[in-house]
Amino acid sequence: MNSLTTIAGQLDARGLKVAIVASRFNDFIVDRLVGGALDYLERHGLAREDITLVRIPGAFEMPLTCQKLAATKKYDGILALGAVIRGGTPHFDYVCAEATKGIAHVMLAHETPIGFGLLTCDTIEQAIERAGSKAGNKGVEAAAAMLETIRVCQQL
Repeated sequence: MNSLTTIAGQLDARGLKVAIVASRFNDFIVDRLVGGALDYLERHGLAREDITLVRIPGAFEMPLTCQKLAATKKYDGILALGAVIRGGTPHFDYVCAEATKGIAHVMLAHETPIGFGLLTCDTIEQAIERAGSKAGNKGVEAAAAMLETIRVCQQL
C-alpha cells in the first residue's frame, strides 16, 4: 500500500516577519482584534520587533495597503484586521465585497499568505462577540490561519 504524503503547517512563528494592517474605523473593535493577534503571534514565538503594524482609515483601503506590503517581499505574511458594521445603506455590501476581493487578489498575485480578519457584521453586538467575547477573537483565528498557511507554503 502506498503511503500518504501529508504537508501540514506548524504553528511556530519564530524567525518570521509579519505585517498587520489594521483599520481605524470601528477601532474599539479592531483594537481587540489586534491585541488578540499580537498575543497569539508572540505566544507562538514571533518577536515583537518582527511585527510591523500599519494603521489605515478603513476596510476599503486594505487591498492597496496589503499590496504595497506584499510587493516589498519583506514579510512572510500579512494580517488584515478590521470591522465593517451594516448600516442603513448598501455601502456595507460594496465595502465588504471589494475589500474581500482585493485582499484575495493580493494574496494570489504576490503569493503572500494573508490572514483575513475583516469582520463583516450586521450589528455592533455581533462585532463585539467576535472581538473577544462569546464567539472568540477573530484576530486570533486570522493570525493562526496566516501562520499555518505560511508554514504550509514554505513546504510546497
